[in-house]
Amino acid sequence: MNIGMVLGTSGPGETLDGLIESARKAEAAGLDNIWMANIFSFDAISTLGLIGREVPRLGLGTAVTPTYPRHPTALAQQALTTAAATSGRFSLGIGLSHKLVIEDMLGMSYARPAKHMREYLSVLMPLVRGKAADFDGEQYRVHGFQLDVPGSDGMPVIVAALGPVMLKLAREMADGTITWMVGHKTLAGHIVPSIGKDKTVVAGVPIVLTNNVDDAKKKIDEQLAIYGQLPSYRAMLDREGASTPSDIALVGDENALRSGIERYRDAGVTDFNAAITATEDGAFDRTLEFLSSLKG
Repeated sequence: MNIGMVLGTSGPGETLDGLIESARKAEAAGLDNIWMANIFSFDAISTLGLIGREVPRLGLGTAVTPTYPRHPTALAQQALTTAAATSGRFSLGIGLSHKLVIEDMLGMSYARPAKHMREYLSVLMPLVRGKAADFDGEQYRVHGFQLDVPGSDGMPVIVAALGPVMLKLAREMADGTITWMVGHKTLAGHIVPSIGKDKTVVAGVPIVLTNNVDDAKKKIDEQLAIYGQLPSYRAMLDREGASTPSDIALVGDENALRSGIERYRDAGVTDFNAAITATEDGAFDRTLEFLSSLKG
């Protein structure tokens, strides 16, 4: 199982230089990859292109870029450019986002999201495989469009999928799935069997090495409260038997974290994506050092 780290979740004030420095730390620690969240700050695909020019070894991926705001031809062109800039180390993670963002904030219809994703992949996948897109759907109609991006041979495309329909789409049309706020039991009993063991399964999990377990869990629940409310994540927490995000998080000493990560490996996860939560001074560096020890 690969071990990576998520970037882009620190919120306002995080700079490009700071993100590049964090990537350098991940590489120096021996991690396999970094995954960048695409929230309300830097564009993840563009930023990973910059990081990839500065950090020569790490795998790079988005976790995840929302589909609705970008036409699939535009997203394919941007992703192929980043793949070329990073010598083929880039993976494109995409997702639907949420009604709160797409409909309430952006004013776009969030009706029939699974149909939207099927149409989106019908246009996107040929383009990132070097073929022409030729598709007639309700939302997208693309004919005779093909991209030629020198230096890019395409990239893996993974789809944020939690429910049965979306997992079926990810299995049939993409290279795997990427999850967030999903526990190891749900991955073992629901996600991995649904998508198949030959696919990439990236699991994003909050993690912190600390002796102040109760305080750390309280801070995680405060920082990640929204994920206990959004319907798709709430469903995964309920399936796991978790009340709050901290019930999914790996919090504690080295033995607790090591056994927790092993449970994700045993569940069939191919890529563990550590969302290091700085709940106290020194927590980030301490947790990264622990993850580095797993790669030794």
